[in-house]
Amino acid sequence: MIEANEANTPRKEPGRIAAMFDRVAPNYDRANTVMVAGQDKRWRRAVREALSLQPGERCLDLGAGTGVSTVELAKSGADVIGADFSLGMLQAHRDRQVPLVNADALHLPFDDNTFNAVTGSFFIRNVDDLDACLTEILRVLAPGGRMVLCEVSTPVWKPYRKAHGVFVKHVLPKVAGRVGSDPDAYRYLSESTLEWPDQAAFADRIVKAGYRKVAWRNLAGGAVAMHRGFK
Repeated sequence: MIEANEANTPRKEPGRIAAMFDRVAPNYDRANTVMVAGQDKRWRRAVREALSLQPGERCLDLGAGTGVSTVELAKSGADVIGADFSLGMLQAHRDRQVPLVNADALHLPFDDNTFNAVTGSFFIRNVDDLDACLTEILRVLAPGGRMVLCEVSTPVWKPYRKAHGVFVKHVLPKVAGRVGSDPDAYRYLSESTLEWPDQAAFADRIVKAGYRKVAWRNLAGGAVAMHRGFK
């Protein structure tokens, strides 16, 4: 992981974002897997390994969606609970054998110092207030607890960065529109990807929120990155 040393993100209207995810819920997992050529499974495993969860520890999986990430985390033997503010996503796969709750990442229904670990994949760029979300995660983390966030990021190789930008802006929405259920929603996801801060800028926001030992690890050449911090 690369050690960290403010970037502005657009404000998002929570009700509109939740409704968007409700609409895409039925085909969301399939569309994601197609768009990233199956790499989503590898990234979920990488998050679980980075958290180093132990049996008996408590972990919160934010932006859990249909619960596929929560199921992966539960393989560790830890007590894992998934949370998402889209009821449509949570209801899309009610057969998941993991606890899933409807919750807003800015106002979590948990006491202070509850979890040994908090994580989330490809969700935090959709929150209305990034800094408030990082602060809320810090609140529910137990002292010494760790946070790992997997999110889109900026490819480190310039030629790849340019090609990736073209893919995200022009190709991805068309592919998603064919396998998903809401082309407009995937256009938003494409735009939010291009607007998201790069690795160092996001790490700086985490540091300013009060985390220590902040670092990141690039995946897929930097198109995705895992950021880590401790309470």
